[in-house]
Amino acid sequence: MGTVRAIDRFGDELEADFLEFFGIDLLDLWRGRLSLRRVAVLIKALGLKNGRSNFVAAVDESTTWSTTDHLLARVSDALELSNFMFIKANSDGSNNLDPPSPIPRPGAPAAPAPPQEFASGAEVSEFFARMNSL
Repeated sequence: MGTVRAIDRFGDELEADFLEFFGIDLLDLWRGRLSLRRVAVLIKALGLKNGRSNFVAAVDESTTWSTTDHLLARVSDALELSNFMFIKANSDGSNNLDPPSPIPRPGAPAAPAPPQEFASGAEVSEFFARMNSL
């Protein structure tokens, strides 16, 4: 995304970050005290703030989670899967448990929908034959 488009689209977040992290007023760009090149350099530096940047979070929602948040989600997913496997291994198979779904991560694509299962021609024929016999 170009610098000018970023300023136009996420100006509020960028203004807040410039004041918080650099002590720079974004209005200085229009006052002639700040160049677009410097703004671009500072925007790149915001990406190094480990998800604390309002601007970076607005542009890329996957940064709204810290590394700790991602690790906790992985631990939680592993624990749920471990419990699921323990129950399956120690049961007689009569329970029809579905495997646990992982915790959704921000910015991650949604899981694809499971493929639809359709009845075969023989099953459809059998169904209608039973319906006619009623």
